[in-house]
Amino acid sequence: MKQRVVVTGMGCVSPLGNDAASTWAGISQGRSGIGRITRFDPSELRSQMAGEVKRFDTTGVIDPKELKKMDVFIQYALVAAQEAIKDSGLEINEALARQVGVSVGVGFGGIQSFEKYHGLMLAEGPRKVSPFFVPMILGNMAAGHISIQHNCRGYNASTVSACSSSNHSMGDAMRIIQLGQAKAMIVGGAEAVVSPLIQAGFSAMRALSTRNHDPATASRPYDINRDGFVVGEGAAILVLEEMEFAKARGARMYGELVGYGFSADAHHITTPTQEGPAQAMAMALADAKMNPEQVDYLNTHGTSTGIGDLNELAAIQQVWGQASGNLSLSSTKSMTGHLLGAAGAIEAVVCLKAMQQGLVPPTAHIEELDPACTLDVTPNRAKERKIQVAVSNSFGFGGTNATVVFRAV
Repeated sequence: MKQRVVVTGMGCVSPLGNDAASTWAGISQGRSGIGRITRFDPSELRSQMAGEVKRFDTTGVIDPKELKKMDVFIQYALVAAQEAIKDSGLEINEALARQVGVSVGVGFGGIQSFEKYHGLMLAEGPRKVSPFFVPMILGNMAAGHISIQHNCRGYNASTVSACSSSNHSMGDAMRIIQLGQAKAMIVGGAEAVVSPLIQAGFSAMRALSTRNHDPATASRPYDINRDGFVVGEGAAILVLEEMEFAKARGARMYGELVGYGFSADAHHITTPTQEGPAQAMAMALADAKMNPEQVDYLNTHGTSTGIGDLNELAAIQQVWGQASGNLSLSSTKSMTGHLLGAAGAIEAVVCLKAMQQGLVPPTAHIEELDPACTLDVTPNRAKERKIQVAVSNSFGFGGTNATVVFRAV
C-alpha cells in the first residue's frame, strides 16, 4: 500500500505579499500585484510591466555575509522555506535528517546574476566575475541552500520543466514519500526573472501583454481582449509529510496530496495542444481514484494567452464531460502574473487555502468574457463554496504538462 501524503506547512514570497497569509488575502480579494517595472528602465521594451516582489526582507533568515553568494531566486526560496517549515512545526533533528528531502522546481535559475556578471565581464574583464557566480546561477541551488540551512539529508534536487516545474516537484516528492523513501519533503518552486533579457526575450516572442497603459489589469485570462501573459516572480514552499508520521507528532494538516498526472504534447516547443493537458488531468484523477464529479475547484494554468486558455478549457471539458458544468475554475495568474517555474507551487497554496476557507478565488479583470469560454471561471469576485477536492494545472514550453490533486482531511 502507498503511504498517504499530507501538507503540513506553507510559505510564500509573491507580488501580493511576502508570506502565505498576505498572498492569499490579495488573491481572495481580487487584488493585482502587477505594475510597471521598477527594477530597471523598461521604456524600450514592448511589455513594460511585471509582478514584482515588493519590500523583500531576508533579515533573520539569511546571514548578510551569505547574500552575496545567492541569486535572488535562492533568497526567495529560503524565505518561503523558513516560513513553511516553521508553519509545519517540523523539527529536523539528527535522527530525522536523512528522512527529509528537498525538491524545488525552477524555470531559469540565476538569470539576474548571469546578466550582471556577463555585463561586468564584457565591460571590465573576467576578473570582475565573482567566485560565487557559478553556484549563483545553477538551478538546483535553491534546493541545495534549503538542504544546507535546514539539515535535510535525503533527496536533494531541482525539477526544471519550464512552467510545470513546481507541479513535477510536488508530484515526484509525493512518490518518494509514498514509496517510503522519506518521511517529509520540502517542495515547491522559485523564480526571479524580472530582468531586461527575459523581458526582451518573451516580448520578442509576442508572448507578453502590451497593456502598458494599465499594468494592474494586463493579466486577464478568459477576457476577449487578453493579449498575452505578464511575468511574475517569487517562491512558494510546502512541507509534505507521510500522514501517519504527521499524525504521530500532532501536526496540523492543510490537505492531502492524492493525485499526480503528467504528459507530453509531443507537438511544438511553445504551442500547446488539448490532448496533452487532458491526458495529465485524467491521469491525476485516476491516481487519486476519483471521478471528475468529485472535484469542486480547479486552479487553471490560465496564462492570459489566446490559444492556451481555450485549449485548456477544451481539455477540461473533454475530461469532465457533463460534470464540467458544476466545476468552479479560476486563474489566479490574473493577480500574481505568471511565476513560471514557481507558478504551480503558489497555486498549490491557493488550492489549499481555498479548501481551508471555503472560498473560490476569482479570475480578475474580466471585462468581457470570451464567448468561447462556457465554463464557470469565477469572474472578478470570489464566491463561497465548500471545497473538498481541488485540482491544479501547470503546463510548460516544450509541451510538458503536470496536474496535482488535493483533498481535504
